[in-house]
Amino acid sequence: MAEGRYRIVIRCPVCKEKYILRGRRNENGEYETGFKRCVCGNEENLNVDATLE
Repeated sequence: MAEGRYRIVIRCPVCKEKYILRGRRNENGEYETGFKRCVCGNEENLNVDATLE
């Protein structure tokens, strides 16, 4: 597993909102950014793209 920070782009297919965050991978392989949900209330159906900084 790669160490370091990731640039994470989260897109909501419901309202088309886009968030650009920075985060790290945890031991489960998930990205930790502090993001909880979109402004429209969507928590489940999000498109996440990550690139290593």
